[in-house]
Amino acid sequence: MRILLAEDDSVLADGLTRSLRQSGYAIDCVKNGQEADTALSTQEFDLLILDLGLPKLSGLEVLRRLRARASLLPVLILTAADSIEQRVNGLDLGADDYMAKPFALSELEARVRALTRRGAGGGGAVIKHGPLSYDQVGRSAHLDGQMLDLSARELGLLEILLGRTGRLVSKEQLVDHLCEWGEEVSNNAIEVYVHRLRKKIEVGGVRIVTVRGLGYCLEKFADPAGKTDGK
Repeated sequence: MRILLAEDDSVLADGLTRSLRQSGYAIDCVKNGQEADTALSTQEFDLLILDLGLPKLSGLEVLRRLRARASLLPVLILTAADSIEQRVNGLDLGADDYMAKPFALSELEARVRALTRRGAGGGGAVIKHGPLSYDQVGRSAHLDGQMLDLSARELGLLEILLGRTGRLVSKEQLVDHLCEWGEEVSNNAIEVYVHRLRKKIEVGGVRIVTVRGLGYCLEKFADPAGKTDGK
């Protein structure tokens, strides 16, 4: 999942970035409202963490412009503990949740997990696909009840494919969701991640199909009785 963090406090931004990256998220960070608005207008994200006290363009204005573009991107706003009016205004403008500073990183991470789940379709915390299950909260995958040893990138790749079962996902879409600004990740690197993930899940009959020149598709799982997931 790719997150945009708009926070001008460099110490807080660095701490949040490190913590969320360790949890397997791709994080892009901007330090003022103008940069946030530009990023949101030109890039795709799965979640916006938005400080309301941004320079150049206020967080509330960033949020207003985002919703004016009919974007449904989940937004978690950060506010000072005593700014009740700002919190109310943010929620009225379409924010999905808020946290008052200071806050515990563990709570923020829990809210991030909840909001990214909601943005992906609002399903349950565990996605099942034949013998494969993926826990969105715990960020862990099991095959036939056995935990899979997956890297953060492999987990992110699996989550994207599971959210689009039976549909084509291009290499460019995978790069957009898995990688951060400034990262030099080639299509060849994406092929390597897919190859590694494929080796770990296809032993259970879960197949990632390559559509040459276009991308990848997680094949709908057919059980021995001939039934297919989702039918």
